[in-house]
Amino acid sequence: MSAPVFSNHGCRLNQYELEAMKELAGEAGLKNAVVVNTCAVTAEAVRKARQDIRKLRKANPDARLIVTGCAAQTEPATFTAMPEVDAVIGNTEKMLGETWQGLAADFIGETEALQVDDIMSVTETAGHLIDGFGTRSRAYVQVQNGCDHRCTFCIIPYGRGNSRSVPAGVVVDQIKRLFDKGFNEVVLTGVDLTSWGADLPATPRLGDLVMRILRLVPDLPRLRISSIDSIEVDENLMQAIATEPRLMPHLHLSLQHGDDMILKRMKRRHLRGDAIEFCTQARKLRPDMTFGADIIAGFPTETDAMFENALKLVAECDLTWLHVFPYSAREGTPAARMPAVNGATIKTRAAQLRAAGDVQVQKHLSAQVGQTHQVLMENPHMGRTQQFTEVQFQTPQVEGTIVSTVINGHSGTHLTA
Repeated sequence: MSAPVFSNHGCRLNQYELEAMKELAGEAGLKNAVVVNTCAVTAEAVRKARQDIRKLRKANPDARLIVTGCAAQTEPATFTAMPEVDAVIGNTEKMLGETWQGLAADFIGETEALQVDDIMSVTETAGHLIDGFGTRSRAYVQVQNGCDHRCTFCIIPYGRGNSRSVPAGVVVDQIKRLFDKGFNEVVLTGVDLTSWGADLPATPRLGDLVMRILRLVPDLPRLRISSIDSIEVDENLMQAIATEPRLMPHLHLSLQHGDDMILKRMKRRHLRGDAIEFCTQARKLRPDMTFGADIIAGFPTETDAMFENALKLVAECDLTWLHVFPYSAREGTPAARMPAVNGATIKTRAAQLRAAGDVQVQKHLSAQVGQTHQVLMENPHMGRTQQFTEVQFQTPQVEGTIVSTVINGHSGTHLTA
């Protein structure tokens, strides 16, 4: 019987958890199964998961099909109703060895076909010590899960539960283990990363964790942090940005919009001035800092003037890598009950934001030509700079190594060396 097939949707945390599930399923001896790890961030994400399930069922007609992840957690009935699906597993259950042992031993008989508990009752997050992560160059380490905030557009807290932190000692042990296995870059990941530590004794902050990792794993060349909420950034994290060259100069910001009224209606905790001030300060401390950002186009009640404020924020914060989300209503969220923006208008505004992002990318790429960069190789012909910019090499390099190179040009989407 064949090894399980895994399909992942959504964020880096989902990808991290997929690797842990592969290990758990392997240890349990699960065979001839398809596992789909879903995302619930938008209605489109759920639609794509359903489409993937149907496609995988056609390709694997005799396999047992298991659905898990955030969409399985928030709307289990959607997936149990699909004839292609044999079992639905919640976000807590998917990280338990006994779940996979039960699936491997009996699958449907003694093992319930629906295992989705109340995610809000979960108070701890385990630090799953995984040995690998796709490419041999970069590893992702989960340090936090869940979210205590209730943004009006977001369903994720109902898929992930309240914020829980992995203790610092567990995180450091995991990073030491991955470094010893040859990984030269580690990325800290979570649902609401800047809330790390709030539920731990003495309530440490994310900056404390970053400083501790860099101190206790002195030979780790590169530490990167994934998406953060800039309004929650603490003094130690700013200190690390200013003084620690091993902390990569690339921050992805959960901004969501650039208009104060929309930000209030989203129930965000910052205003546009806070975002601009943070970016200015971070770049002053680290001049080579680049920013990515999530921005939603067409949030309910968004007028032309409000959208213009979002569009202007791209240049005012000097954002380089944009993730633009056309707003789509998620049933059960307060925003879904607000006056909607016309669908064609949302599409147009999303395109305008992406075009502004493209201008920023061209500016960034052009500025790198002639510069020397330390590039972490993801495969023999492609690596990434410290700012996470893709570099294509004509001459093959060794995967996983950090190569010092002069940038000789760019293609419009990536650098060349």
